[in-house]
Amino acid sequence: MKYLITFLLICSLSLGFAQKSDSPYLLVSTKDAVIPLKSSKTAVDISGTIAHVQVTQVYQNKGTMPIEAKYVFPLSTQAAVHKMQMTIGDRVVNAKIFEKQKAQKVYVKALSEGKRAAKLDQSRPNVFQMNVGNIMPGDEIAIDIYYTEMLVPVSGAYQFVAPAVVGPRFTGESSSGNEQVFNTPYTMKGTSYTFDYDIKVTLNSSIMIQNINSSSHQVNVTYPNTKTANIFLSKSNENAGNRDFILNYNLRGNTIESGLLLYEHGDENFFAFQMEPTKKVKFKDIPSREYLFIVDVSGSMNGYPLEVSKELMRNLLLDLRETDTFNVQLFASSSTVFSENPLEVSEENIEKAIRFLSEGQGGGGTRLLSALKTAYKLPRKDPSSARSMVVITDGYISVEKEAFELITKNLGQANVFTFGIGSSVNRYLIEGMAKVSNSESFIATSKKEALEVAKTFKKYIASPLLTQIKIKAKGIEVYDVAPGSIPDVFSGRPILVYGKYKGKPEGGITITGYKGKKRFKQKLKISSANVSKKNKALRYLWARKKIEELDDYSKLFRDDVKQQVIALGLKYNLATNYTSFVAVDEATVNKSGALKTIKQLLPMPKNVNNSAVGAAAKVSKKTKFKKSFTISINESISKTDKRKIKMEFKALYSKLITKYLKKYKSLRIRFNGEGKVIRVEVLEKGKWVYAYPIIKELSNASIKRLNINKSMTLTLKK
Repeated sequence: MKYLITFLLICSLSLGFAQKSDSPYLLVSTKDAVIPLKSSKTAVDISGTIAHVQVTQVYQNKGTMPIEAKYVFPLSTQAAVHKMQMTIGDRVVNAKIFEKQKAQKVYVKALSEGKRAAKLDQSRPNVFQMNVGNIMPGDEIAIDIYYTEMLVPVSGAYQFVAPAVVGPRFTGESSSGNEQVFNTPYTMKGTSYTFDYDIKVTLNSSIMIQNINSSSHQVNVTYPNTKTANIFLSKSNENAGNRDFILNYNLRGNTIESGLLLYEHGDENFFAFQMEPTKKVKFKDIPSREYLFIVDVSGSMNGYPLEVSKELMRNLLLDLRETDTFNVQLFASSSTVFSENPLEVSEENIEKAIRFLSEGQGGGGTRLLSALKTAYKLPRKDPSSARSMVVITDGYISVEKEAFELITKNLGQANVFTFGIGSSVNRYLIEGMAKVSNSESFIATSKKEALEVAKTFKKYIASPLLTQIKIKAKGIEVYDVAPGSIPDVFSGRPILVYGKYKGKPEGGITITGYKGKKRFKQKLKISSANVSKKNKALRYLWARKKIEELDDYSKLFRDDVKQQVIALGLKYNLATNYTSFVAVDEATVNKSGALKTIKQLLPMPKNVNNSAVGAAAKVSKKTKFKKSFTISINESISKTDKRKIKMEFKALYSKLITKYLKKYKSLRIRFNGEGKVIRVEVLEKGKWVYAYPIIKELSNASIKRLNINKSMTLTLKK
């Protein structure tokens, strides 16, 4: 049975701090409440590299008076929202695009005249609000939202993400005073969501589809043929709408659908060019780097997200090279730093850092701007070394553009990598921070993925970037290319360029640049065979890319930029920060004008605790560390492997081993090639004695196995 949730402040009161009134809040259940959103269902059609998405939201009124529903929901950061429809019974009303202020006037006027109306506003590139007014008792009104996006593979792997819920945002650092969109009610953790959620995906490719899986949901897959797949949710999913839907797949041989797409529309012709450089370049001379790991331990990270962060950090630290240096900074309402100066990569220092991180507890507001300012002020061990800041967070803040601006102003000091932790992270922030720093972003929704993304990060920093990329057309005139200048890109990513062209589709396009220190050059022939009416989405994708360049990542407001975005939104029928869709049904149904506004409840994102809403606390300023024990490895292995095994062992077993060494002077532990403990001995009166109880306790402990590929013996001493 579905329940509405009414007002509760317990979470904020318990920690003695309440956020601003424009912050999210928790509600508790009542039986006889009006829940405006009946269902939200998504249909996805992926053809080649383009995803066409239809989101259908059905609103209802089971109460006794007319209502207005407000629902805040996410879409992809790359979504080009180009169409909206409102359906009432047999009537379908196509929404029109207006400048945002005019859209509001049209919507308010319709409500005052007693007409049903719907308005879609964009608050962030990935956050939208739907208003549906004059929903009469007994009504069901369906709103269809259509968007398209280009899927860009990484190292041959494709991923489609359908965001499902906007996580609660900390607004304490916002200076705009206009964050009402985040003044949203949430259900308490574990409460069943209040509307039906479903998603279905159809995959069509010119190449055989392989390895379809979802890291977020249980899915069922059918294959009409080797190049087509249908994916739908399994009934075994619980609360399927409280986390992003993530679909992963590959094409045969990890190839990508590269090449040129063309579309002709009236007096404008559009193209999209995607190419994966084929030359493999080994990059041996990796410079030493200084890493500053900035870890979010705020209230929204409390519990499982923080555990994932710790697992990620452990993997990242173990992959550092001996020539690197590092430091760790924890932040919530305030920051605390592991060391006054960057430290050498040593077994002892990494063990201390892991302990330091383990003592960090989730709680407090997410003051990211303050944390970044603190980070930029920290001293460097070697002024000539390259510094990388690695930010680990769920991104539940409202000051995205302020963060982008701060990073942009400090590009000379450090580049910024980002790791999004959680089931429904703020991808606009996670992707944007890395984008403006010309770095890379990663997402980890589980401990298993924390290991995988750590490996990906290691591969990334060991690979040369594609630099000084230039595109040149011959035999065809291209213009309005987006992006205007092609940024350096990760070697596992393809180059993706949108633009317009004049004349006949003939000639060729040449891409040049450098991969490491070696020059690369690739050519592609253009022919009329590339033109297709199926590529209609290119109009929207080109315009969306231009809007991204103008507005998404820049805080510096200029009226000419606003006017350019408005012009693009109106011409290409796109929802933007300054243009909105409005649908008005001409039938007058509410002559009295009485109307009750109801905000749709959002499910608390999976694994996010109630402390994410309206609470703040300080991070402890001190941490204590005591040296525990020494490890010697009997087998002959490389120094690097030996150091890594020692650090991993201490991260996994320190607590138990420290307990045993209080009783025994020394222990000897034997592992098999799979990392499983097979024998334990203790030193008693100068003799090694078999210790079965310790084996049993180690086996029963919920500790994952040591990551080794050969049997070995470790000797432990106080």
